[in-house]
Amino acid sequence: MKLTIPDAFGRVSMSAGAPRSRAVRFVRRLWRKTSIAGLAVYALALGALLGLASADWATSGGYPFGGVQVGAWTAWPRAGAANADPYTRAVNARRGEIPLAVGEGLLLTAAVDDAGQALDATCTYRIGGATPPARAWTITVAGRGPRDPGRAPLREGFTSTEVLRAPDGWFSIVLAPDVQPGNWLPSPRASGPVRLALRLYDTPVAASVGSLDRSSVPAVTRLGCAS
Repeated sequence: MKLTIPDAFGRVSMSAGAPRSRAVRFVRRLWRKTSIAGLAVYALALGALLGLASADWATSGGYPFGGVQVGAWTAWPRAGAANADPYTRAVNARRGEIPLAVGEGLLLTAAVDDAGQALDATCTYRIGGATPPARAWTITVAGRGPRDPGRAPLREGFTSTEVLRAPDGWFSIVLAPDVQPGNWLPSPRASGPVRLALRLYDTPVAASVGSLDRSSVPAVTRLGCAS
């Protein structure tokens, strides 16, 4: 029930509660509109943040799709294809690399040894045996990161023309933090994960990765780790 108060001329005026109720309704409507707009902005910001984070995660390491496992190595026959998936193209762009096209060669990477254990910079590994037929090949340590200005330049890989071989033509490369005789490949850092890259140039297996087997790729054997 509303209270009416006559004024000096006998006219009836509304109580002070009416303007207050209208103000309350106005504030509520404004709050609802502001809340909807705020939720929309929050949803867009959250979606953008999650999208950027997932894209950074998917392109920060190796190729996420299209690998063919061969022993400790993973072959990437479509890394340089014209119809490569968007994530593969994004990884290439982020690395600043021009991958081997299907007719030019084949890339294989290894982040584990033959026993399935992750490669560690504190451990010593022997990489050797045979390689698939190719006009030339290289074995390098991938993802070394920026070079330490105070550290002397170190070898980052071997090519098929410079690696020392046994009389039967096989080779053995030792990946280790300390100097080793023969084909020594220094560890990229004092500790942390390591990834190897084997690039085959002008190789017939680029068009038939399914023909590769464990014996046709170099073995990756752990010899020991620093205590």
